[in-house]
Amino acid sequence: MNITFRQLRVFVEVAQQGSVTRAAEALHLTPPAVSMQIKEVESQVGLTLFDREGRGLSLSTAGEYFLVHARRMLGALSEAQNAMARLKRVERGLLSIGMVSTAKYFVPQLLGRFCQDHQGVEVKLHVAGNREQLVAMLQQSNVDLAVMGRPPKEIATRSEAFAAHPMVVVGPPGHPLLQVGHAPVGALAPYPFIVREQGSGTRSAMQQFFTEQRFSPSITMEISSNETIKQAVIAGLGLSFLSLHTLGLELRSGLLMLLDIEGTPVMRTWNVVHLPSRTLSPVAEAFRYFLIEQGERHLVDHDTPLLRPAAEAAHAPKA
Repeated sequence: MNITFRQLRVFVEVAQQGSVTRAAEALHLTPPAVSMQIKEVESQVGLTLFDREGRGLSLSTAGEYFLVHARRMLGALSEAQNAMARLKRVERGLLSIGMVSTAKYFVPQLLGRFCQDHQGVEVKLHVAGNREQLVAMLQQSNVDLAVMGRPPKEIATRSEAFAAHPMVVVGPPGHPLLQVGHAPVGALAPYPFIVREQGSGTRSAMQQFFTEQRFSPSITMEISSNETIKQAVIAGLGLSFLSLHTLGLELRSGLLMLLDIEGTPVMRTWNVVHLPSRTLSPVAEAFRYFLIEQGERHLVDHDTPLLRPAAEAAHAPKA
């Protein structure tokens, strides 16, 4: 087969998009040019790679097999390019970062600081709705690095913790538990909880904490957005268990309050994760080191002022 890497890229993009038009937009080509490349690939392979369904496309059985090999060949090319770039000691190029939605509250700031020293870097950020979606991005090699809580067990990865990740219980101003002081977990029983969806790292951390405490919260809402949950708590619809790193603006402005609950903050870790089978580009390697060296300091500076009022209240003498 006399197939070019460009044709392989076109084929993979059409397979991902399920549409010639959308693939053309992503590749900055015209739809006829994309269609021509696909026809050429099918001619070289000698098999139909797509089933046409109206205006949409789906992979045929042969197409599904060929997609595996196409990705493998493009991956090998990327590995060769990265290896040559390492020899040149180049720290510029494309950096593709995937992250769970909770990490979007601090990763852009760290990237901004990193790019000040690496001005030749082009950054692509992929925000996954939850942990499971991010694992899929890693598995399909759609990102160089992933920032997440628990490292995945579903696939082989290299994972390195770079910062503490506090999880807290929050409520609206004036909530009765604010007058209790250091309350036991059981004091939460009368109050409804608004929680993240199943599959999110925040939900898993909450479930583990409450299971360890032998407590079952009264869950009245399940929402897949930290922002929507915060607005619901501000509106007085319930309490929530959230990452401290999502709460800076609301806590500083007094829209939300930390509840001093026994066993909180629940400390987890942030991890930078990548596939060991994939050689990192120089710029991805540089950002990985930057996270490990600078991430903890950045987040401690963020967390300390937010946690201090709750700690002071817990140790204040009772009236």
